Amino acid sequence: MTLLAKPPVGASNTPSPHPEHTPPHSGWFRAFLLRLHFYAGILAGPFLLVAALSGGLYAMAPQLEPVLYAKELRVPAVANPLPLSTQVKAAMDLAGGAVPVTVRPAPGPEDTTRVLFADPTLAESTYRTVFVDPGTAEIRGDLPTYGSSGSMPIRTWISNLHRSLNLGEPGRIYSELAASWLWVIALGGLLLWIERIRRKRQGAPRKRTGRARTVWLHGTTGTVMLLAFLFLSATGLTWSANAGANVGTLRTALDWTTPSLKMSLTGEETTAGGDHSGHGTAGAGGSTGAVQQTFNPALFDSVTSAARADIVKAPMVDIKPSTKPGTAWSVTEAGREWPASASAVAVDPSTGQVTNRLDFNDFNLAAKLTRWGIAAHMGLLFGLANQLLLLAVSLGLAAMVVWGYVMWWRRRPTRGGSLAVGRAAPRGAFLRGHWVGVLAAITVMVAVGFFLPLLGWSLLVFVVVDAVVGELRRRERPARRDSIKQS
Repeated sequence: MTLLAKPPVGASNTPSPHPEHTPPHSGWFRAFLLRLHFYAGILAGPFLLVAALSGGLYAMAPQLEPVLYAKELRVPAVANPLPLSTQVKAAMDLAGGAVPVTVRPAPGPEDTTRVLFADPTLAESTYRTVFVDPGTAEIRGDLPTYGSSGSMPIRTWISNLHRSLNLGEPGRIYSELAASWLWVIALGGLLLWIERIRRKRQGAPRKRTGRARTVWLHGTTGTVMLLAFLFLSATGLTWSANAGANVGTLRTALDWTTPSLKMSLTGEETTAGGDHSGHGTAGAGGSTGAVQQTFNPALFDSVTSAARADIVKAPMVDIKPSTKPGTAWSVTEAGREWPASASAVAVDPSTGQVTNRLDFNDFNLAAKLTRWGIAAHMGLLFGLANQLLLLAVSLGLAAMVVWGYVMWWRRRPTRGGSLAVGRAAPRGAFLRGHWVGVLAAITVMVAVGFFLPLLGWSLLVFVVVDAVVGELRRRERPARRDSIKQS
C-alpha cells in the first residue's frame, strides 16, 4: 500500500515540532502501519464481520441442539442399559442390514446411542445417524450428522455458514481471508494503540467525545481481546484450504502430527486417521463402510470390553469396525470437553486382544495443543463457559468492525460532498524509511504471503491498486493546477 507511491508534493515527511532533532528516517513504520491498518480494516471488515457473527452463533449451537433435538438426544435415565450389540442390531434392522461405520455408545445415563451409517447421497463427512434408546433399543430418531463432533443439522448449517457461507468450496475463500487478516489487523492495531497512548501522555489530556470516544472503544477492546483474536486466527487457519495445507506440511516437517493407530493384523502398513475433529474434516467414520461379510453385532460387546479394560476410560468413545479384511477395530476417546483426551486402541475382533494403543498422555505437546485448540475454537473444551467467552469475543470483534467504519466515516472531509469518506494516511512511507528496515518489512511480507497465500495475494492487489491510484493522482495535479491558472 505504501511501497512505491511518492508522497504528495510539498507534504512533510516527518512532521515534528522539533524537526532539527528528528532522524531523517523516523516515523515511516508508523505511517506504513496506519495505511496498512486502514486499508485492511476497510476491505477485510465485511469478511471479519460475517465471520464474527456466524462464529458467535456457532459457539452457542451446542446449547440449541438439546432443545431442538431432545427426542433424538435424550432419554429417561437408564440404570441398566441393554448390551451394545442389541442396540446396534436395532439400528441395523432400520437401515436394512447395513453395517455401521461408527458406533458411539451413550456416554451418560440420559443420552442415546448413535449408530452411524455411510450414505452416498449425503455430503462429504456427513453420515446417516440412527439414535437408539440404550434401555429399550427403541429408535429415537434418524438424522444426518456431520464431522467427528457429531453435529446435528442445525449446527451443521451454522458451521457451514461460518466456514463457507453455505456456498461450498468457493465460499471458503471468505473465511480464509478473514482468518488471514485478523492477526495482521490485531497486531498492527496494538502497535498503533501503544504509540497513540505514548503520544497522548506527552500532551495535555483531552475529553473523549465523538470520534475520539469511538477510537478509545476500538483500541481498548482490541487490546483486551488481542490474545483471543490471535487464537481464533491461528486455529481458524488450520481449517482453511490454502494456508491449512501449508500448516499441515509444517506440522509434518516438525513432527507435530497426531499419531495414528496401526490397524493391520497381518504386518502391512495400515493406520487409522489422526485427529480430524472440526468444521470440515473427515467425519466420524471416514470410510465407505465396514467389512460386510458375516458381520456379527456381538463383536461390539467384546471389542468395547477389551478397550475399557485397557487405556480407554473416557465416557464418550467411537467404535469403528474393520474397513477391510485383516485389519483391527478401533476404539477412540471422542469427548471434546477438558481434558479432551484421545487415547485409542486397536482390537483384533476375532480374539478380543489389543494389538496397538495410543495413550493421549504420550502425545507430543503439539498434538495435544491441536486437539485442545480445535475443541476450544468450537466452544466445546470448557462447556458453557467456553461458549459464552467465544460469544463475547465474537460480539467484540463485530463491534470493532462497526466502530472502524464509524471512525472512517467521521474522518471524512467536511467539504468533500455528501459521499466523501475518510482518507488513509499519506502514501510514501517506505520512501522515507531506512533501507534495512524497508528490506526487512518486505522480506517478512513475502515470507508470510507464501505461507498464507490469500493474505499474500490480497496484499499484493492492495499495493498495486494503491500505487496505480497514487500515480494517476500525481499526474492529475499539474493538469489541475494548469486548469486553475487558465481560469
